[in-house]
Amino acid sequence: MDLKRAQFPPEVAIVINRLEQAGFAAYAVGGCVRDLLRGEQPYDWDVATDAKPEDIQRVFPESFYTNAFGTVVVQIGKEFPDAPDNLKEIEVTTYRVESAYTDSRHPEEVHFVRDIAEDLARRDFTINAMALRWTQGKPELLDPFCGAADLERHVIKAVGKPDERFTEDALRLMRAVRLATQLDFTIDERTLGSIKKNAGLLRNISAERVRDELMKIIALDRAEDGVRLLESAGLLHYIIPELEEGINVAQNKHHIYTVWEHNVRSLGYAVQYHNNADVRLASLLHDIAKPRTKRGEGEYATFYGHEVVGARMAKEILRRLKFPHHTLDKVVLLIRYHLFYYNVGEVTESSVRRLVNKVGEENIADLVALRVAERKGSGTPKAKPYKLRHLEFMVEKVLRDPISVKTMAVNGSDLMQCLGLASGPKIGLLLNALFEEVLDDSAKNNKDYLICRAGELQDLSEDTLRALAQKGKEKMQKREEAELGTIKKKHFVE
Repeated sequence: MDLKRAQFPPEVAIVINRLEQAGFAAYAVGGCVRDLLRGEQPYDWDVATDAKPEDIQRVFPESFYTNAFGTVVVQIGKEFPDAPDNLKEIEVTTYRVESAYTDSRHPEEVHFVRDIAEDLARRDFTINAMALRWTQGKPELLDPFCGAADLERHVIKAVGKPDERFTEDALRLMRAVRLATQLDFTIDERTLGSIKKNAGLLRNISAERVRDELMKIIALDRAEDGVRLLESAGLLHYIIPELEEGINVAQNKHHIYTVWEHNVRSLGYAVQYHNNADVRLASLLHDIAKPRTKRGEGEYATFYGHEVVGARMAKEILRRLKFPHHTLDKVVLLIRYHLFYYNVGEVTESSVRRLVNKVGEENIADLVALRVAERKGSGTPKAKPYKLRHLEFMVEKVLRDPISVKTMAVNGSDLMQCLGLASGPKIGLLLNALFEEVLDDSAKNNKDYLICRAGELQDLSEDTLRALAQKGKEKMQKREEAELGTIKKKHFVE
């Protein structure tokens, strides 16, 4: 860790400098210090000071204070108009200690203190309980709980007594898992024991906060490991206990893993192949109903209707966790149709259109992504089986506008009205003859030109007109075949 390279952005430096010039102490604290010591550029910056909120506001008139916890938001954007959004406002908080937490989340009272060490003692984990400032051009790190050493050891460790930290704020139980997953750290043995002991405190946390912390874990590159750690730490039982029903539940000859193992592995593959949060969530929950629908044992066990039951279960879970309607609807739909039938040579264009109508054109790519993740999660060696690539080809084929005379700027009615022609075969011949020219030069596809050209062509003999029309049909067919060939190559199908 090279502290000399741990420079503050100018927006943060000026906040600290002005507080010090006004006679107060000020430090960068928390996660930003942790990230600096790891050699990463922090996104969120927090400053702690012994100045009271009213003092902070006197130093920074462009600020606002709307809470009871000593945090003043300093608006620095006017001085730094080119600053990134995350640095236009800097949170500055007065050193504080907190009284009893009766709801496992919020302190009954907050008391401002003068000593930064007291403030750091109330924080969650040692790697987040460090403070940093520059004094006479040299970095000064305050690390009363050996957070820097824990960073070196790759350990998540609670500050002080773990039971007290988790009783104060039960969401820290999940945050420990998230940090361990995000940083690829282990959780200190004593801290992990306290998490298991106090897991039930999650019941005191609002569903919205649990949901948000869960989705932060699922958004990580190591989301699979995060969910496994939630389960081994005893927390998953208070978040999605239905997932635990799949532990040790064997499947059939199509799967080499248990239901639980298959679900978490599917999440892992969804992370590799897709960055969509809905797909990741659906991959974790897609087979959640298998334990309840299982019939028989061994390689011929069945799970009939598990996609229907699973969709209902997922809806209940997502409602319980207060997910927004758009997420709930999307994930439930993906789970409901993740078993869509598709075999090359058996499925027709009309059946593909029916599938698209069921799930929506905007959801097809995510449905395929889910299917790929669940196939990989079953132990299937190929990342994307040929039949799924063929489905993508068929979907693109049926959804695109085919090359035809219908794409021209005129139609039969236009020719009859403008040229005074009667309905009959000649109209079709004229349209195909015009289309032959449009295929060669798309600039000719405008109504005025085509009407004028049709007036010239209508006087040709029927045989000549028929030959031109046939030429147009042949060009159209070749162009269509070429375009379909391009789409096939795109999806690696024959």
